[in-house]
Amino acid sequence: MLALLLHWLLSALALLIVSRLVPGFHVHGLVPALIASLVIGLLNATLGLFLKIITFPLTILTLGIFLLVINGAMILIASELVPGFRVYGWGPAFWGAVVLALLGMLIRAIRKDA
Repeated sequence: MLALLLHWLLSALALLIVSRLVPGFHVHGLVPALIASLVIGLLNATLGLFLKIITFPLTILTLGIFLLVINGAMILIASELVPGFRVYGWGPAFWGAVVLALLGMLIRAIRKDA
């Protein structure tokens, strides 16, 4: 349970970092970041999983890059649902997904060592 809460908090912090790095990606505080990370996680577990299954051939063809497009779409949907979290278009959503993926890799690498 503690690991799940830590992952949620680190995901919210990653969203705050992305909002500083990617123009057009705005998070107004920790509470919207926490809610947005929860909504993005739920969207990825439901709609995102469905989209990843039906677009599997395209994902193979693009060597996995299309997964970033799907993650960007989940970020865009979450930005419509969460007040205080705003993403202005596909470009910021895609680059936000790229930076979030890189931060996720970094977080997993650090958590393995700890």
